[in-house]
Amino acid sequence: MCGIIGYTGKLQAANVLLEGLCNLEYRGYDSAGIALFTPSGLKTYKAQGRLSQLEAMLGENLPEGQCGIGHTRWATHGAPSDINAHPHASGSVTLVHNGILENYMELKDILLKQGRIFVSQTDTEVIAQWLDEEYQKTREPIKAIRQTLKAMKGAYALGILFADHPGVLYAVRKDSPLIVGLGKGENLIASDITAILTYTRDYLLVEEHEIAVIMPERAEIYSPEGKQVNREPCRADWDIGAAQKGGYAHFMRKEIDEQPHALEATISPRLNNGQIDFSVDHVEDAFLSNFRSIQIVACGTAMHAGMIGKHLIEFLARIPVSVNIASEYRYSNPIVGKDDLVIIVSQSGETADTLAALRLAKSRGARTLAIVNVVGSSIAREAERVLYTYAGPEIAVASTKAYSVQTAMFYLLALRIACLNGKLDTGESSSYIEKIQEIPQIVEASLKTAPLCKKIAADLADAADLFYIGRGLDYCLSMEGSLKLKEISYLHSEAYAAGELKHGTISLITDKVPVIAVAAQSSLLEKMISNMREVKARGGFVVAICQAGYNIPEDAADRVIYLPDLVKDELFAPLAAIVPLQLIAYEIASLRGCDVDKPRNLAKSVTVE
Repeated sequence: MCGIIGYTGKLQAANVLLEGLCNLEYRGYDSAGIALFTPSGLKTYKAQGRLSQLEAMLGENLPEGQCGIGHTRWATHGAPSDINAHPHASGSVTLVHNGILENYMELKDILLKQGRIFVSQTDTEVIAQWLDEEYQKTREPIKAIRQTLKAMKGAYALGILFADHPGVLYAVRKDSPLIVGLGKGENLIASDITAILTYTRDYLLVEEHEIAVIMPERAEIYSPEGKQVNREPCRADWDIGAAQKGGYAHFMRKEIDEQPHALEATISPRLNNGQIDFSVDHVEDAFLSNFRSIQIVACGTAMHAGMIGKHLIEFLARIPVSVNIASEYRYSNPIVGKDDLVIIVSQSGETADTLAALRLAKSRGARTLAIVNVVGSSIAREAERVLYTYAGPEIAVASTKAYSVQTAMFYLLALRIACLNGKLDTGESSSYIEKIQEIPQIVEASLKTAPLCKKIAADLADAADLFYIGRGLDYCLSMEGSLKLKEISYLHSEAYAAGELKHGTISLITDKVPVIAVAAQSSLLEKMISNMREVKARGGFVVAICQAGYNIPEDAADRVIYLPDLVKDELFAPLAAIVPLQLIAYEIASLRGCDVDKPRNLAKSVTVE
């Protein structure tokens, strides 16, 4: 997720762009840049680091010009650097991009064969080069943009300048946000309303594949077929702080709702012709073959994603997997060597304990594969191979969408490894891949449980203790649900394997003690119902989370949350079931008046032991 802005009008554009980027920096902050039509032509200025680095580079005497584009970056392809920062230019074209070009390697190979030379490692430069190639044929911006879109696969919002069309902005989008701000004698484009509130509250929404042509005196939108579109403007009544959150009260709630898009962004680039393909990540099949065991090393939420990964890999690929707490790993003298694959999981890629574990595994000769969200992070640089999750910036300390995309990556890995070692044939693999493709839609449907989760949270918010129980995959989910609740609400909570209740834990259940029972595995449902009845018999208040169509008796649960009926295979239930667990934790924390996005004593990235 990146932030883009464009301006054309009567003011000095550099000031407008920098102010807008400041309000968009929450969308990405590893580099920033602007491009302007100056008196001496179209010029680009960009720098690695936060926006302040670009501002320091430009100094007090900002370049003159009344039309330009700007970008603040969250790296996906190519590490943070001056060269990889946006805008990117090729010939007559300069552009900024928010999104992911899924087929960039394919298009880049074509351009290389045509003699094109690349200077960055980004997917965005491929778009600039391809668009310039099309523009040289026609010298017509809209026609060139339309032809370029035909070649592109993925998500994008583009702000484009053509060197021989001064004062004019072009923009187009698919699956990434883009609006057109309407001023008087000035108009803007932006990723969201935050960037333009100083100048206007009136804006147009740009629909999929529509092309916007922005001039100081007017803004025009054209349909994919080339017809001009007349659209009523919208008006924003938010302040900037609320706008950054998209109208949500907290970033965490916004990020819960962003999970379907993040999952789509993570899954789609790894699917090719109906098969899982990690070639875009330069993770070859040989790297994922012929090892003795897999060790997953992570902390906190990432470790819980790893627990799901262990279950999936062992179930599908029949390879032994262990899950290790990173802070304990290197002090336990682990049995690890050249015949093992060590998978390191970290949202930030900077977690100190996890980085230390990676270095130990490498020193013992093990293969190392990182699953991280931040391009160019320490773990990403030091691991032999890296799989980037495309969650975008996660502002709230309590992780939600990062957990979901880490888990999704384990589904992809488990299936690919199972195919490589012959545990799944082509037909079985294709069936599972169809289900993987449905994950974003399933999670989208799970978000509809939000009103019920809010009501249930009101029943639980005043509790002194709250317990989670589950079996198998549901136990892994219970641990993550409990952690979310503790992190942000400060309500004491523990998760237990449901089968362990009678081995001591049930002594904690007294009158009205709430227990959330995750029961999304049909093969274990009868046993879970027995466990719920045991809790109810001792006066506990039971909330069950289960799949649609399950029959939960009245004497087993006080409240039941049913997952969407899109879940056709219990193996894929975790990514549906995690949503109500996140929502319940969020709503309880809100009701208790906690600082949801910045819980006490916690940091987003733990960079010290």
